[in-house]
Amino acid sequence: MLQVGLSLPRPPGAAAAAFPMAEPAAGEDSGTGPEVLGSSPVTIVVTSEADTWDIDTSSCLGCGQFVDWDKMPEAQQAAPIPRDVLGRPPKELKRLAREGCWAGSHAGRARLYPRLIQQVSCRLVTPDALVYRDVAARLFGKPSVSSHPLPEFLEGCPMPTYCLNPHGVTALKKILICVGALFPDITHGPLLPALAALLLHYSQDEAQCFESLSRLIASNAPHAAYIDQSFLAHQASCMTFGDLANKHCPAAHRLIAGAADNVLEVYSEWLWWLFPGLPFAYAVRVLDVFLLEGQKVLYRIALALLKLFRLSVGPAGLQGSDIKAELQAFVGNIAQHVTVDKLLERAFGIRLFSRKEIWLLQMANRKALVERGITVVQRRPSFHLAVDMQNFSSSTVTAQEMRLVWSWIPERFSLFPPLLLFSTSQDGCSLQRFYTCCEGYEPTVLLIKTTEGEVCGAFLSSDWSERKKSGATSGFFGTGECFVFTVRPEAERYEWVLIKKPELAKAVPRSRQRSPSPAPESPPGSSRDSRGCSPNHLAVPSPQRRSRLSPFLAVRHFLLPSKTASMFMSGSRDGIIIGKGG
Repeated sequence: MLQVGLSLPRPPGAAAAAFPMAEPAAGEDSGTGPEVLGSSPVTIVVTSEADTWDIDTSSCLGCGQFVDWDKMPEAQQAAPIPRDVLGRPPKELKRLAREGCWAGSHAGRARLYPRLIQQVSCRLVTPDALVYRDVAARLFGKPSVSSHPLPEFLEGCPMPTYCLNPHGVTALKKILICVGALFPDITHGPLLPALAALLLHYSQDEAQCFESLSRLIASNAPHAAYIDQSFLAHQASCMTFGDLANKHCPAAHRLIAGAADNVLEVYSEWLWWLFPGLPFAYAVRVLDVFLLEGQKVLYRIALALLKLFRLSVGPAGLQGSDIKAELQAFVGNIAQHVTVDKLLERAFGIRLFSRKEIWLLQMANRKALVERGITVVQRRPSFHLAVDMQNFSSSTVTAQEMRLVWSWIPERFSLFPPLLLFSTSQDGCSLQRFYTCCEGYEPTVLLIKTTEGEVCGAFLSSDWSERKKSGATSGFFGTGECFVFTVRPEAERYEWVLIKKPELAKAVPRSRQRSPSPAPESPPGSSRDSRGCSPNHLAVPSPQRRSRLSPFLAVRHFLLPSKTASMFMSGSRDGIIIGKGG
């Protein structure tokens, strides 16, 4: 229940906030001149959520003033928003958002969004609505000032307006200019324009929209960032998405690697597939969940789009087409392929790592970028990440095949060009010579060409010198990032089965050994091993307690205890083993 008036006493437990009147102040020019901020505020007193607050039927003073209602899609027919929605447990709240509980009411979103964002943990000193009014009055309150440049951090970033009217577009620009003035540390923010535009559809005024955006920028929740604020952070997110796409969308990843000169360049636009790529009705449903779950939701949606895109491509593939343009066109016409409910259902069916694990992967990618010379203040990319097609030469694989192999390895390593360490044509066929040439380097890629012309290989995450730690025995080492692959006659990547089929983890028996023993050979003609795993995958190590991080993550990059490592490599004087023994 709302009580609106001047100088009303605040009841116990109620929250108060000042908002400018939606109507023009006396003497204010209602035409195209600069807007005067600083009209007399009214005090809105809101009773606590535990009272009889009805989010569906309550009016929203001033909401919709920035919207072109002719463009705005009709609200979906959905069940009423529960009266005690904000008092629900977080898990229940996420379920309601995923199911589109507040997709049936524009007013419901307008009332709920600010309250959800108020629950976001953020820095102690965060600019709010009052600060915005003060700064906006100084910047835009002088009639002599006719225009202001947009912040530099928006260079090269799309600025969608969705269903905003001309007044809303002006308000959007003013909000972004004030963000640039109050957050000088932001050097690159591709998500900010779309996020501000979407929030503005459901905001009472510019100040409320700014405060919501400000809290998301200043969020300090552990491992749950909302907005990348530098090119370094954004590029690390793009590399992380590439790692996730490589794991969860192998068919689409293989399609992109075959059609694009630079895979990471394609994945660098993954955020644009969502904003501004998705239609408004889809984008706002993504926003519903994003406000509760953070950036992990965006990874899920983008991966689901990538899977659907692969299904839409015919058997002929994408020969000669612009893969980036094809992806953008597909996302823009997503309504022809799948409903928003089915898209979200598919997205949340993807078994991703935990927030902490994704954050650690981002930090590892960020570290690799820093080593490559990327800085926090850098605004645009200045390096090429693909294999040099012109200068690459090998008797084992072609440049095109090497580029495909390079697209399979973790993004933080694919930043660097391949360096030849050992070749039988130059170094002979001595296994000891192989060890000597490869020791001191990690990770490495092993390529093997048979006398029949077939080519296979492996990505090896650890230094071969670690084999010496086992003494005379043939001990195992390495991490779950190891994988084997074939290039000819067919290109295929075979990864750790625990990542590909996480539901199999419960069926794997525990082991007290530090290094798993080689698995027994399967009977002739058998298509599966004794633990139910396909022979096309690496053997599954012992699972860990739920409280531990996935052993997929590399020990030396994330400084995890050594006992959390999974081991897939072994080397001795007699030979090498990668993956499953026997």
